[in-house]
Formats: sequence, structure tokens, C-alpha cells
Amino acid sequence: MLAKGKDATAKVLIVDDEPAFRLLAERFLQQQGYQVVSTASVEEAQQQLGQFDADLILLDLALPPHFDPQHTLNLVPQLASRPVIILTGHAERDLALKAISQGAWDFIAKPIDPDLLAVVVKRAVTKHQLEKELLQLRQATPVSSPLPSLAGHSAHMESIHTLVQRIAPTEVRVLVTGPSGTGKEVISKALHQLSNRADKAFVSVHCGAIPAELLESELFGYVKGAFTGADKDRQGLLKLADGGTLFLDEIGEMPLPMQVKLLRVLQEGSYYPVGGREMQHIDIRLVSATNANLPDLVRQGKFREDLYYRIKGVTMETVALDQRREDIPLLIRFFLEQLKEQQGQAFALETGAMQWFLQKQWPGNVRELKNTLESVAAIAQQGVIRLSDIQLLHLDSQGGGADTEVVDSALLGGLDEQVKALEIRLIQQALQQHGGNKSQAARTLGISRQGLLKKLERYGLSHSSADD
Repeated sequence: MLAKGKDATAKVLIVDDEPAFRLLAERFLQQQGYQVVSTASVEEAQQQLGQFDADLILLDLALPPHFDPQHTLNLVPQLASRPVIILTGHAERDLALKAISQGAWDFIAKPIDPDLLAVVVKRAVTKHQLEKELLQLRQATPVSSPLPSLAGHSAHMESIHTLVQRIAPTEVRVLVTGPSGTGKEVISKALHQLSNRADKAFVSVHCGAIPAELLESELFGYVKGAFTGADKDRQGLLKLADGGTLFLDEIGEMPLPMQVKLLRVLQEGSYYPVGGREMQHIDIRLVSATNANLPDLVRQGKFREDLYYRIKGVTMETVALDQRREDIPLLIRFFLEQLKEQQGQAFALETGAMQWFLQKQWPGNVRELKNTLESVAAIAQQGVIRLSDIQLLHLDSQGGGADTEVVDSALLGGLDEQVKALEIRLIQQALQQHGGNKSQAARTLGISRQGLLKKLERYGLSHSSADD
């Protein structure tokens, strides 16, 4: 049965097997201005959701045909792409708390106080509508970058964008420094793609990944018979980069003997292949990267000072992702677009999953963020990445700390200490204002009484205050 309210904008789906309750709840919420659909089972509710895009679900735990609260509880993550409010008896309080840990918004005990229902529903609906608007804004926000791969609008990334645009058309050598996983190679590719060499090769060499005894032959190539196994001439990576850009990643790990030979290449623009006598001439633009402190390595005698000054030209520094967390939504959007191109499948994050990504610490920086997103997308159903997918892969337990704890929507994704202290203070003030009456304090805070009790338990606050 569909009941149209006087302000038919927000939609509520009631799932309860008690006809009298459904009728009363429908009429009450109709008077509050909602569109309402009611069903008697989860199966009916799932059918209705295909036609009725609910902003909120009121869900009873004991439903036919099983009448098993645990069975209904297992379905909460599937429904949690919008707020779910659990309707429960006092005996099912522990299960209701578990439902919240699995993504439900809140729970209300029967018999239900209409005023409390109105407050909780209004807050949940407002939350869902704001989240939809925020998602639309995120999707409409262009990636502010000379190249999409340089996703970010933080002050740091804006300076990177400006510097890349200014120096890309020049021939100046560039040294990119910063922690691992922060996008040093991405910046190097952007420099190449915006340069006058963009139609030539971009050759990437990881100096620490190639054994020292092989690095020379990989870079310079070799002639037939130069060593055992050299059964034919082989062109080196330097020659492949001729006319384009050579990217030397982790140049701080290059052995000292190779540093001498690279210095000669940069000075003279020429070299001899291993075992060869015919000089090779090349024209390359060099971009280097390292997560090491090269001046320290110079002082320790592990890196040549003359080579350091040859490669540094313009130095660009990347920072850890935690220092530019405002870029995370744009990075997520960029990586999801990449997945769409690779797999032909569009992906989106439900709000709970997005909040988890925003709150998590990323010691592996952008590389870790990208790999985590790809892992979760691999098991996502119908292109929607949910918090339950993260939990299924046990990713919420990695990284440690409150940043990955899953609690109710006000705390979803974890709280840092400042936010936690603020919420404790607000709870204490509300209790003091109402002489310890938890029901009145909960209304002031805009949460249910049960929600307040849960927070008191979580923060270790006393339950001995006066009650209603």
C-alpha cells in the first residue's frame, strides 16, 4: 500500500509483519510528509526496492517466513546503501547493536514513541539526501589537473600542477623526491606527455630492481660475444629512450661504478655498448626519482656529488597521502574511471565505504589506496563497492586503530581523538542539562535513547545518572 504525504519528496519503506503497526506507521509518516510503502517480509521489500527508491528502511528483526532475528540481521549489509533503522523488542537489544555494527543507522525499541520516531526518521532521511547530493557534487567536480593522472586539488597538488606545466616544455632535468607510493612516476610521465618529446618513448628504469652486474648491459646494451650468453647484439634502454624521456626511478640505489658511467653519458651525450667499440649518440631528457635523501648519501660517500648536481636541475617533492587527504575523493574517482575503462564496468562507492576510505590511514600512500580499491572492486556486486565488501576482505582490520572501526553512522569509519572528545563533551552537557534523564538528553542530541546508551557504553561513561 502506498501512502502519499503532503510533501512527497522523501521515501520510507516499512518492513514489519504486524498489519496494525504498518497501518499506524504509514499514517503517522504520511502526516510527516513522506511517501511510504510497507511490506510484511524482506522478500517483498527487496521486490519493492526495484521500483521504490527508498531513502530509509524501517526493518523489524523478526520477520516471516523464518521469524529469526539472526536471519534478518544477515541481510542488513545488503540493504545498507540507504539508512536502515532496526525495530526491535527489548530482548533483541544485543542483536540490534550488532546490526548497527553491520551498517544499520540506529534502532528503536517497541512500543515506539511517535515523537522519537519522527526525530530519528528525519535525521536519517536528511543524512541520506545530503549524501546523495554530495555524491552528485563529487561526480560533477572535474579533476583539477593538467593531466587526469595528477588527480588532486590540495595546495600541494596545485603547486605540482603549476610546476609540471611550466617545466614540461623545457629540456631541464628534473629530480622528483618523496616517500614511496606518492606518484613520482606519474609526475614523470606527465612531464613527458606535456613535453615536445611526447611522440617519442618514455622509458622507465628501476635502478634498485636490476642487479648491479646487469644494470650496465640493460642501460647500454651489448654486442654479440661481449660475454657468455651474448649471442647477438642487443639495444640498450638508453637507445630506446633516444629522442624521448629516460626515467631513472630510485636512482639513489644505483651502484657507484654505474654512477660514473651515467655521469659521462649526461656530460657527453654518448656511450659505448658493453663489448662494443662504436660510440652511440643519444638525445634524451632525464627525469630521476628517489625516496632517499641524496645529500645525505653524498655525505656518506654512497652517491657522487657531481652526479647529484647533474641530475637535480629542478627538484619536485611529493608528500605522503596523509598530508593531502582532501585529494582522496578525486583519486578514488580517477581510479574508478580507470577500472571502468579496463573492465567495461562502472563502479561507485556507497557512503559507508567512502567514509572508510576517507578515514583510513594510508602508510603505502597513493599506491596502497589504488591497490585496495582494485581489490574491493574485484568482489563488488553490481558495480557498488560497499562497506561489507571491505569487511569481507578483512581490510577494516588492517592498519589498526579507531580509523577502521565500524560503528553507527555518526562514528562510521572511526573517530580521531578530537572528534571523540567533542562528542563526549556534548553527551555530558546534554545529560547535565536534563538532570541525567537519558531520553530527554537523547532528543536534544538528535539520537535515540538506545543510541545514547550505546555511546555511553562505548566511551565508558557512567550509567548511574538519573533516568526517566
